[in-house]
Amino acid sequence: RLGSVVAYFTSAKCLLYLGHALSTWGDRMWHFAVSVFLVELYGNSLLLTAVYGLVVAGSVLLLGAIIGDWVDKNSRLKVAQTSLVVQNASVILCGIILMIIFLFKAQLLTLYHGWLLTMCYILVITIANIANLASTATAITIQRDWIVVVAGEDRSKLADMNATIRRIDQLTNILAPMAVGQIMTYGSPMIGCGFISGWNLMSMCVEYLLLWKVYQKTPTLALKSAKVEESELKQLNAKKEGDVKPAEGVQLIVERDGTGFEPQLEKEMGCAARIAEPFITFRDGWVAYYNQPVFLAGMGLAFLYMTVLGFDCITTGYAYTQGLSGSVLSLLMGASAVTGIMGTVAFTWLRRKCGLVRTGLISGAAQLACLVLCAISVFMPGSPLDLTVSPFADISARLFESEPLPTIASPEEKPEMVFSTRMPSVFNGSTTPANSDPEMSPEPVPLISVSLLFAGVIAARVGLWSFDLTVTQLLQENVVESERGIINGVQNSMNYLLDLLHFIMVILAPNPEAFGLLVLISVSFVAMGHIMYFRFAQKSLGKQLFICCTPDPKAATDSSPPGNTSTV
Repeated sequence: RLGSVVAYFTSAKCLLYLGHALSTWGDRMWHFAVSVFLVELYGNSLLLTAVYGLVVAGSVLLLGAIIGDWVDKNSRLKVAQTSLVVQNASVILCGIILMIIFLFKAQLLTLYHGWLLTMCYILVITIANIANLASTATAITIQRDWIVVVAGEDRSKLADMNATIRRIDQLTNILAPMAVGQIMTYGSPMIGCGFISGWNLMSMCVEYLLLWKVYQKTPTLALKSAKVEESELKQLNAKKEGDVKPAEGVQLIVERDGTGFEPQLEKEMGCAARIAEPFITFRDGWVAYYNQPVFLAGMGLAFLYMTVLGFDCITTGYAYTQGLSGSVLSLLMGASAVTGIMGTVAFTWLRRKCGLVRTGLISGAAQLACLVLCAISVFMPGSPLDLTVSPFADISARLFESEPLPTIASPEEKPEMVFSTRMPSVFNGSTTPANSDPEMSPEPVPLISVSLLFAGVIAARVGLWSFDLTVTQLLQENVVESERGIINGVQNSMNYLLDLLHFIMVILAPNPEAFGLLVLISVSFVAMGHIMYFRFAQKSLGKQLFICCTPDPKAATDSSPPGNTSTV
């Protein structure tokens, strides 16, 4: 028994889990802390944080296919190690620059009329964006490629590994921000920067070793499709042609007219081809994504990102306007993590009983059923829905009133920049403005509406994470190995695009009175996503779509759409 335990902890699967846990923990700490750092540095304003979010989303949207193509065209170990080093080195460098800014901000403000400090901000956002792009490459190569190879031909093992990876994500999403938040609260932002930089330095060394061990224990990782060989062959031929063509060109020119126009033309055409290559890769990636048999399933997953029904700053801000305290919200976030883990368990059970495609249908139906509670909450007592209020009323009031904008003392207060009514004070714990007269405070807000809203959001995460795992495995199983990187890169771009649209939607309607409308729009987009998946399932299963789920031997192999010839 001891030998089996040791064998498990030294297996490629366990080492992959450990490396992913370290990587995800560092990512979550950094993503949480960098937003707080930018708010702290820019005078308690969300401007830098908003710019950073826009740059990150736009970069992945534009470069997702190119990153995926780079993953496809290079060896697995080279991609994993390069992205790991670039990601961690960028975070370490960012941490050092932020520490310098925190230490010498007053001096930097006086140099060159503050332009040096502005350049430091631009440098931090640029390097942090590079770290995010490298993190995207790491996620594609490890979670979409390595895990498939380590699982081998066993699809049940692949499903279990995907579910375990998601459980690690759920836990680190809650625990990592809590850990770095405590360090920043009881220490200082500068200490937080130093801790994150030190963590990433240590984590990079350990992860590098773990990747090498997994690569050694899984010989098939060294075998990649002909796309890598073709890419290397093209590079080799280009070098050879570069050595031979000048002599041939000179001889040809002498034979023709003795002028030097033809080599110059060839050189210009070569430069143009290099410039056009990223654009061609971008186009080819999206075309290949559209032609995939799982295109509708991937689009269905992307549409789920167009929602305010999650535990992000938007929903948290709305909860504050409705009178929920920070402690209650932390409990709700913990409950959402538990239901998310339940979703990963439900995925593995449903897949064994019903097959992969039907698991997506059941998960989607469960999520939509729970989100009905959110739609009902819009019309319940306590809902601030009032479509007669202009979406820009609060913005206009802030522009034309002389009152200063509220400051932000902690990450929990960020939503004050969007939602302005009935905002609780973090310092006094009340649901009225800190500078208001208690005798003039409004009536308590009924909690029926907000309770139904969060009940639906928390319960829906069971279906959400089960559906997410379903589409993830469909992409793993049905995309050919040579296109795995570029297709998942485009999928990430689609996810970021819809996520960006949901933030734009909030900017256009920032008042709590319009949040109910945003909820209804979100439920509509989720429904459209699941309709797309239903269409995909209908094509995949044909007449078997409405057959009752039975644990037959064919259930494990019904995930491949008809006519698909790709292999894992």
